Amino acid sequence: MSNSDIQINIDAVLPPGMATKAEDLGVKKAALPFTNMFLLAVLAGAFIALGAIFATTVSAGSMSVKDAAGAAAFSTGLPYGVVRLLTGLVFTVGLILVVVGGSELFTGNNLIIMAFASKKISLGSLLRNWGVVYLGNFVGSVATAYIVFLSKQYSFGGGVVGATALGIGESKTALGFIQAIALGIMCNALVCMAVWLCYSARTTTDKILAIIPPIACFVAAGFEHSVANMYFIPVALFIKYGGDPKFFEAIGKTAENFPNLTWGNFFLANLLPVTIGNIIGGAFMVGVVYWFLYLRKKA
Repeated sequence: MSNSDIQINIDAVLPPGMATKAEDLGVKKAALPFTNMFLLAVLAGAFIALGAIFATTVSAGSMSVKDAAGAAAFSTGLPYGVVRLLTGLVFTVGLILVVVGGSELFTGNNLIIMAFASKKISLGSLLRNWGVVYLGNFVGSVATAYIVFLSKQYSFGGGVVGATALGIGESKTALGFIQAIALGIMCNALVCMAVWLCYSARTTTDKILAIIPPIACFVAAGFEHSVANMYFIPVALFIKYGGDPKFFEAIGKTAENFPNLTWGNFFLANLLPVTIGNIIGGAFMVGVVYWFLYLRKKA
């Protein structure tokens, strides 16, 4: 074969091909051995946590977050929208690590429903993947949160990083149940759109550029991501219940200033409704819609 016979296609994959790719990947993901699936999920939880660490650090000292008494947890600098944009942009490193590095993320794996809808996998296989990956994401995120807590990174900047983490945790655990579901729906619609756009990519650069705008959008808008919250809230809880007294003295706050920040509220007021919302937004508003458009058998 001569060089003239070799064709390199650099055009983006079109939506029908993207749907087929999503379906094929769903079959492969559902068939992963338990150990591989779980360890890849632990990695994804850690990767998303790294994005959350980056986002917390960049927003520290600028984003105005109020505690339950209505007092600012720390001073505000840049305009709110600008800080949210910067926070969203740096958080994208989490999904870039997941997609390019290769790991299993519960929110993105909501698209496996496309393979289920095509009857390529069983309901049991779908739920097995979601369950194992969700658990692995939890382990990876919380373990990373605990390591960061042990590092006392929360004390950096005169305690402003920890004050930011506490403010974020307090605000997330103070959400109403329906509000958290709605915020979760919007979040994972964007996350799954980012993953969906990656199916059109031919190169690593394509994937990175496809990820950044939707992920920056959901973070800037304040939507709720279940796996990210597996870092954001536990690290705040570790700080609240185990933070150095000198840290609280430095920020002029006590643990009592964050009453909504409890383990019970983490699971029941945030993680449960946000997960429900993430499934609705990712599996049904993106996965099922694209399956209906491109993969359903026409009569």
